[in-house]
Amino acid sequence: MNRTTICCASALAALVALSQAAAAQDEDILACIVTKTDTNPFFVKMREGASQAAEELGMTLNSYAGTVDGDHESQVDAIETCIASGAAGILLTASDTSAIVSSVQQARDAGILVIALDTPLDPVDAADATFATDNFLAGELIGEWAAATMGDGAADAHIAFLDLNVSQPTVGVLRDQGFMQGFGIDIGDPNRYGDEDDPRIVGHDVTQGNEEGGRTAMENLLTQDPMIDVVYTINEPAAAGAYEALRAIGRENDVLIVSVDGGCPGVQNVADGVIGATSQQYPLDMARLGIEAIHQYATDGTLPQPTEGKDFTDTGVQLVTDAPVDAVESISAEEGQDLCWG
Repeated sequence: MNRTTICCASALAALVALSQAAAAQDEDILACIVTKTDTNPFFVKMREGASQAAEELGMTLNSYAGTVDGDHESQVDAIETCIASGAAGILLTASDTSAIVSSVQQARDAGILVIALDTPLDPVDAADATFATDNFLAGELIGEWAAATMGDGAADAHIAFLDLNVSQPTVGVLRDQGFMQGFGIDIGDPNRYGDEDDPRIVGHDVTQGNEEGGRTAMENLLTQDPMIDVVYTINEPAAAGAYEALRAIGRENDVLIVSVDGGCPGVQNVADGVIGATSQQYPLDMARLGIEAIHQYATDGTLPQPTEGKDFTDTGVQLVTDAPVDAVESISAEEGQDLCWG
């Protein structure tokens, strides 16, 4: 074997060793994803995106979730487990956006990158970064669409608000207040709902983001005003429950229901006329980008940067409806099915 062959063989061996070392390093990178539940299709898709990205990057991913939307204690336990496990980063959709802050700070003090997904923490800078839909814009789009669809009738609307839970998490406030602004309601303090005095507001009730909660909340608000003709819902499972409550009294065809999420079942409900319009977001992208950011941080310490002009990384939103109006840009339910949560 001549000297050139030896040198080439040595160089090749060195490259192989570096490649193996890099692969081993990736396998040592542990990430966690902590969602509100493990049953809501939105969070199922989010975990799917995180899992796919982690597998592609050779990382280990541990997944945790609350038992129901609002299960704060399970999320606290999950963060403590991630700290003890030596995670490099945590992706979090918080049930209680204020109460979780102390646990998040413990993780950050341990050198863990914490990224809020979909739901900004309160305050937003309690996390290292946020990857989310512009939830205020999502609400604003369905509010503008509902007002334009009702035309002159919007001035005398009877509006029910089916929100998330009593803690008023940031995602619930942003969507609710965005809808109000889009519909033409004075929102008062934009950091909370319930302080408005617009006579068109019948009331607010909470759904826990699920179908049963949506049905019960709709029934409760109908007892306050049986002439409700517009229903804002925090998400599409809640919208499906509201529709069932309306159908039970024969009013499913004369009430306008709008929502946010844009999941495949929700978009199908738009096509079927259950939901008039929904704002579509992209949780798989949120989670994929989050895992990539954790990998980058673990590799060289780089922190993710927000979208220019915003305090979070905007992962996009589009209005989905089969009854478009000139005032609001939208895509059809068929187009929404092609994009749903991809």
